[in-house]
Amino acid sequence: MKLRTLAAALVPALLLATTACGSSSDKQSKNPQGQDKVTLTLNWYPYGEHAPFYFGKKQGIFAKHGIDLTIQAGQGSQKTVQATAAKQTDFGWADTPALLSAVSQGMDVKSVGVFLQTTPSSVQFFSDKNINSPADLKGKTIASTAGDALSKTFPAFLKANGLSEGDVTLQNTDPAGKMAAVMSGKTDALLGFATDQGPTMQEKAGKPVSYLKFADNGLTFFSNGLIASTDTIKDKQDLVKRMVAATSEAWSAAEKDAGGAVAAMAGASQQLPSEKVLTDQFSATVQLLHTDATKGQAPGVNDEADWTKTITVFADAGVITKAESPSTYWDASFAPKG
Repeated sequence: MKLRTLAAALVPALLLATTACGSSSDKQSKNPQGQDKVTLTLNWYPYGEHAPFYFGKKQGIFAKHGIDLTIQAGQGSQKTVQATAAKQTDFGWADTPALLSAVSQGMDVKSVGVFLQTTPSSVQFFSDKNINSPADLKGKTIASTAGDALSKTFPAFLKANGLSEGDVTLQNTDPAGKMAAVMSGKTDALLGFATDQGPTMQEKAGKPVSYLKFADNGLTFFSNGLIASTDTIKDKQDLVKRMVAATSEAWSAAEKDAGGAVAAMAGASQQLPSEKVLTDQFSATVQLLHTDATKGQAPGVNDEADWTKTITVFADAGVITKAESPSTYWDASFAPKG
């Protein structure tokens, strides 16, 4: 596996199709109650990480901020970033590495706040594999998806732990097939989010799953956050401000009522995990909301130095060709209060 820039991988031939698209004009459509009709495209099909959006909608938090929110499933952060840049959706929920790469390619999109400030990226495997440290990955076969952010940052994880790319074998698998590859024994492990596949795999297989988390093994960086096109940020500043504020409030409320947040996801998707898996996923997710620099602050408040660290990680890994200032990728003016 060779480390290359994400240029080819992050520009799919077709834009993400959405059933309800954001307006490309300055005028935002409204519902009969006068609330702005807003679309949010997730990074993937709904899972526990997304509970705050459903909870915020159910509890009227978005409505309080004048937003009639429609939540749409995504097909990976790269497609969500591209759809947001193309204004096919008003806002996106996407992984920061995909955003950095897109901006470096000239896409007109920015972060308006990273919420998951420690990456859940991890190597996942059944505990009976006796993998206790990165060194134990030597000779192992790992399911990954070519071109996604995880496969592109994995070499940096290996390097941080004294391993080379040749020490492991990556088996290219579509995102939906990675769990099946591990459960069938075709691979020893998979690359994924500790907040996503692990709890599902554990439930389906009936045996414990363990993780080597990137953040616990020398490689930490920003993960998912709220993004918008540069035109939306410029032309609809009040809407962006309200969306960020409502999202922050929804995350705070969900953190205080995890049971209610998980329950709010009922019916969100035909692929929705069980309530137990959703609970495990959300519990793991809320641990990622802050760094040492943002503890005690509202969800979605970012520290510029943390941005710089993330940018440096991906410049050093070759995911972006040049490390620009944080303001190139992030508009700090919408930071939530409280």
